[in-house]
Amino acid sequence: MSVPMSQMWTVATYVLGQRLRGRQRYPLVLMLEPLFRCNLACAGCGKIQYPGHILRRHLTVEQCLAAVEECGAPMVSIPGGEPLMYPDIGRLVQELVARKKYVYLCTNAILLKEKLDGGLFTPSKYLSFSIHMDGLREEHDEAVCRDGVYDVAVEGIREALRRGFRVTTNTTLFDGANPMRMRDFFDAMMDLGVEGMMVSPGYSYAKAPDQEHFLRRQRAHELFRTMLANPKKRWRFNQSPIFLQFLMGKHDFECTPWGNPTYNLFGWQRPCYLLQEGYAPSFRELLETTRWDEYGRRSGNPKCRDCMVHCGYEPTAVNHTFGSWRGFREAVVATVTGRL
Repeated sequence: MSVPMSQMWTVATYVLGQRLRGRQRYPLVLMLEPLFRCNLACAGCGKIQYPGHILRRHLTVEQCLAAVEECGAPMVSIPGGEPLMYPDIGRLVQELVARKKYVYLCTNAILLKEKLDGGLFTPSKYLSFSIHMDGLREEHDEAVCRDGVYDVAVEGIREALRRGFRVTTNTTLFDGANPMRMRDFFDAMMDLGVEGMMVSPGYSYAKAPDQEHFLRRQRAHELFRTMLANPKKRWRFNQSPIFLQFLMGKHDFECTPWGNPTYNLFGWQRPCYLLQEGYAPSFRELLETTRWDEYGRRSGNPKCRDCMVHCGYEPTAVNHTFGSWRGFREAVVATVTGRL
């Protein structure tokens, strides 16, 4: 695994502190969406299908920081839309780093070199560019519905690394993914020198243009078992090894939707980053009034049946790690040996 020790320590002490206080529901990563606008229209994306007047709006930096303080999570992920299109992205990141939040700025990297040349960002252990890469050139360009984006992203990765920034990748997989090609992709990302990789099955957004290629649960297990069998020691994943084992079918977990709460133009999104079933005006109200028992695979909710996405199950994996000596031992062994 490739998470820096300082970040691991921050997360570990935070989680243990929450458990010692007896808190059953607490956030781990704030999903902060300052805008929905994007410069791509990916076939599997269900986050940008809004009318023009909504796409032209964005949160203020002050609204973003208020949400960060209210939530209190040690990590902040800035997805989108495309965050580099947010006019105040430089100031927002600067403020988050000053608050010692570990920031993952998710980007397709089309604008990355331009923003780096503009001096918007300073290298920091608290800032990582999380580059959207859905496979090798052929697979990625097909996923984002535009030729040439893979090569632009690779150049963005190289430039960010050259300037001393932390760089990770995030990969969403759909039905039809070739596990052998994905293993080649992992090699390619390691050759580039990225800090770590994140992988997750795609979620079946109702608004996504492509409704035919979302992975069902059993198919996802088969894909990840083949793809991650005998992982190479050089592969570094920027996520919990327990979550990767879950994707392979080695754990039977339930979703933890409050672990990665979402804040955007409409407020605190219920119940999670993936479903939009109302909004709460405050984080406290989100926690206290959302009908959590109506969500998750065991609830019988068909919208949750096949979901195995990291934003719901990575917090579960973290809770498993720190919830017992057995879970902690499993995580340590996987981290030290590299075996899944």
